[in-house]
Amino acid sequence: MKDLFSIEGKTAVVTGGSRGIGLMIARGFVEAGAKVYISSRKAAECEKVAAELSRVGTCVALPADLGTEAGANGLAAAVAEREPALHILVNNAGANWGASLAEYPDAAWDKVLALNVKAIFHLTRALVPLLEKGVRSGDPARVINIGSIDGLRVPMLETYAYSASKAAVHHLTRVLAQRLAPQHITVNAVAPGPFESKMMAETLRTFGDMIKAGCPLGRIGEPEDMAGVAIYLASRAGAYVTGAVSPVDGGITTKPSS
Repeated sequence: MKDLFSIEGKTAVVTGGSRGIGLMIARGFVEAGAKVYISSRKAAECEKVAAELSRVGTCVALPADLGTEAGANGLAAAVAEREPALHILVNNAGANWGASLAEYPDAAWDKVLALNVKAIFHLTRALVPLLEKGVRSGDPARVINIGSIDGLRVPMLETYAYSASKAAVHHLTRVLAQRLAPQHITVNAVAPGPFESKMMAETLRTFGDMIKAGCPLGRIGEPEDMAGVAIYLASRAGAYVTGAVSPVDGGITTKPSS
């Protein structure tokens, strides 16, 4: 029982791992004894964060632009060159775009859907062979997709492509879970509520007090909250969970509509 939540010795890839929720998960994995590859579009930032996390464990930077299929395939190939197997894939890289209904541009849809939805499909597909090699007896390989509570309820802000993309992530998670179960790969999604991150910074500056007041637990999410659920899903404790979308939001999505 003491090893139920252990991920020590596992190898993980965390996209968008140099900041925000991706960094929270990457740091949690490294501190829990996993070898973690982090990827982001900005190479210098990716290398800086990997060096920082390597002070407490093993973290390697693999910069990549996941907004294209070629970028996703390139990242998968780079991992395969370095590792014989992969135990955990965290699809976290994402983008947001806010604008009024009248002014919302077509470019927003192209950018947000490419990174938030298509990248998950492309990278997961490309890494399936390596994930299959990471399967252990009684301990499947894991894919953890990062959705959002904005894909579960109507968001407060006008982020049309983002909220639609996160709803798509949740359903793509269910579809992939069914498809990959025979290969002993589980696929689950986490739907975060408000956490301190660059993407959320302006929203929290403007609406932070209101968001806290509207949260049943009365606070913003902390890094340990996100690391904890990711470690659960990646460990033996979560081995029988697949196709689930887990809100990590302090109870916000349990509130009745006003």
